[in-house]
Amino acid sequence: MQGSNSQKWIDAMNEEYKSMQDNKVWELIPLLEDAKPIGCKWIFKTKRDLKGNMERHKARLVAKGFTQKKGIDFKETFSPVSTKDSFKTIMTLVAHFDLELHQMDVKTVFLNGDIDETIYMVQQENFESGDPKNMVCRLTKSIYGLKQASRQWYHKFY
Repeated sequence: MQGSNSQKWIDAMNEEYKSMQDNKVWELIPLLEDAKPIGCKWIFKTKRDLKGNMERHKARLVAKGFTQKKGIDFKETFSPVSTKDSFKTIMTLVAHFDLELHQMDVKTVFLNGDIDETIYMVQQENFESGDPKNMVCRLTKSIYGLKQASRQWYHKFY
């Protein structure tokens, strides 16, 4: 954050944080005595166009899902995925019957999946509210890094 592009990274973090607030991903609550919140961290990536030119800076807040305990923080992680053969079959049918095929991209895909379990997460560095040692985020939506994130998105979509 001390480099020449630090303001671009800060803007990317603010954009991600605003997106999470807009989607009501968590609610800030006092830390319960028996609760153990999972950590989180910022992941930074430079997005480039097809020619390799820098397009934008992307920051994503991810949960440290590797600290989740099965049966406590999550039950299932399985989510069906398509195979190359399925994709080829669909493309063949589209071409054969002269159909239209539409693709969609959801910018904040995992932020739309509802959480079934009660998961607490520490507040994000540089975005703390209230007393950061005693206040935690109770997740209401899945975020990147959670073990069940892709499953929750699948359930929301289908």
